[in-house]
Amino acid sequence: MRLLYLGDVVGRSGRDAVIQRLPDIRRRLELDFVVVNGENAAHGFGITPKICEEFYAAGVDVLTLGNHAWDQREIMPYIDGDPRLLRPLNYPNGTPGKGVGLYGAPRGRKVMVAQVMGRLFMDPLDDPFAAIERELARLKLGPGGAEAIIIDIHAEATSEKMAIACHCDGRASLVVGSHSHVPTADARILPGGTAYQTDAGMCGDYDSVIGMKKDPAVYKFVRKLPGERLSPADGPGTVCGVFVETDDRTGRAVRAAALRQGPHLAEAWPE
Repeated sequence: MRLLYLGDVVGRSGRDAVIQRLPDIRRRLELDFVVVNGENAAHGFGITPKICEEFYAAGVDVLTLGNHAWDQREIMPYIDGDPRLLRPLNYPNGTPGKGVGLYGAPRGRKVMVAQVMGRLFMDPLDDPFAAIERELARLKLGPGGAEAIIIDIHAEATSEKMAIACHCDGRASLVVGSHSHVPTADARILPGGTAYQTDAGMCGDYDSVIGMKKDPAVYKFVRKLPGERLSPADGPGTVCGVFVETDDRTGRAVRAAALRQGPHLAEAWPE
């Protein structure tokens, strides 16, 4: 199976880049399934139902969120009715929405997608290791379970992301980090057959401070005073993510490569 995960979409620049480029990427890579982190898609903070529908129309199969999941109030009554929109699995019981789903893919195959949020330097949610362990025990990777399993780790600390990946090695097709908005150079396949990248990077304008306009962001660091509210940079956007090809007999990865298209960063395309 051919899978693509795209990192945090930031503002209109990121939305436009994904919506405009994804149909061609999907065709050229003959993709079976696409997951996109959309938690910064609505002017940098959260997502709206309208934006969700725009992503689905462009070829996105599942959207994940993160610590900005609830920044747009209209998503609260919407998320329970949209099974393709996932918030972190380790939110407390009773939180709207869900953090895991099982989805259909071409030729009758199934893909499980789950997201957990880290606890180091983040809100202290429930244990992400225990949360994902419950799901991996419930549904196995491979025929009879899910032909592919994708896990999005929305976390600050690279150590926590790597530890979760090692914990899941051999039991997931792809474990990928989101949240830091910077693409790491470590796309690889772990010893047990799980593809991994510490952070997929963002989809947005890289002439910025993690997707936000530079001057207000720099002011906050230099002056340590309240200033202009941060807002997304609005230059041309770059699409960043990771491409994975799996063996349908095992669900494990046989190829993993970074994907980058757009200005400011060196482009990368899976060979």
